[in-house]
Amino acid sequence: MVEHTVGGGRKSGGGAPLFIKKCACAAGRFVKREAVLCIAVLLAIISMFFVPPSAAYADYIDWDTLALLFSLMAVMKGFQGAGLFSFLAEKLLKKADTTKKLLAVLVFLPFVLSMVVTNDVALITFVPFAIIVLKSAGQEKLVIPAVILQTLAANLGSMFTPIGNPQNLYLYNASGMSFGALMLTMLPYVAVSAAGLAVAVLCFKSSPVQVAEVETRLGGAFSLAWPAVIFVICILGLFDVIPPLIIAALVLVFLLFADRKALSKVDYSLLGTFVALFIFIGNMGNIPAFRNFLSSVISGNEEIVAVLASQIISNVPAALLLSGFTSEWNALIVGCNLGGLGTLIASMASLISYKAIAREYPSLRVKYLIRFTAYNVVFLAVLLGASYLIALI
Repeated sequence: MVEHTVGGGRKSGGGAPLFIKKCACAAGRFVKREAVLCIAVLLAIISMFFVPPSAAYADYIDWDTLALLFSLMAVMKGFQGAGLFSFLAEKLLKKADTTKKLLAVLVFLPFVLSMVVTNDVALITFVPFAIIVLKSAGQEKLVIPAVILQTLAANLGSMFTPIGNPQNLYLYNASGMSFGALMLTMLPYVAVSAAGLAVAVLCFKSSPVQVAEVETRLGGAFSLAWPAVIFVICILGLFDVIPPLIIAALVLVFLLFADRKALSKVDYSLLGTFVALFIFIGNMGNIPAFRNFLSSVISGNEEIVAVLASQIISNVPAALLLSGFTSEWNALIVGCNLGGLGTLIASMASLISYKAIAREYPSLRVKYLIRFTAYNVVFLAVLLGASYLIALI
């Protein structure tokens, strides 16, 4: 390496290799952080060798789902930024004077609110909040079970509505099912889930606890009003009153002027994952051998295939992949929702909780994973059993 002296200092001629190394490190971090997006893009690129790019690609993409997903994510980031969810939690915790009541509040908040705010927003909001609360109450021994149950609660509660999670929103639009029909389909599973979570909370020993007041700040009238108004507009989009693409355009223009912070926090990697998977699935559907194979595998086995596929590729990609090869929407919706239980990646929202534990308690990561898997397997087995009984009725 040649070195030069410039202005009394030493300057290395190895700038280019250093730049390449930094770029490689940055790329490695991006791939690690956005593994699902990168895999989806890779699959889309590979599929292009079989079905060359053309204008037909635009028809693969469900633009209405993407528009509503973008708008709803922006709304939830707005509510989150205004401190609404933490404020509600803080008010409810004032009545928790025992460990059982404390756990019940921490677990059922994400269970109920995930039906409206999505499972990932519920976990992003309430998992860090739970850790702070349990620390202040001297109950850190409950951190692992509390966070595991919160994760289960968010994934299970979000099953109930079309806006509870991304796969429901997509399947709701793709199937043409009514809002009420989807909720009715998932109602028995949500009821069983609520009972299971209640039993899990009751299994813990109850002891007096005093929760220190957690400082929460509620935003001003404007920061609360605009997400509420746009949320109502999004609901109108779900009922086909307003075209979703118009809603997304209005949200984008409004936030560019009113709240760029909320706009910047939208999960664009999820939107990109959807686009890449739409292209992959559209291309693979145009390959007769693949289409015939997958159709034969899934036919009559939609629910269990969706559950198994979700354990490996997570339930959102599973919903997108399998939806192109079956019209048994009820079974597919149930399978993709139940498929969010099981492995850590079965629902990508579960990674939010794991990362929070890994950051706060690095030494507890293995213990958390073992117990997380055990809890999930039990709930999945119970809900699959409930599905079997429902099919017999």
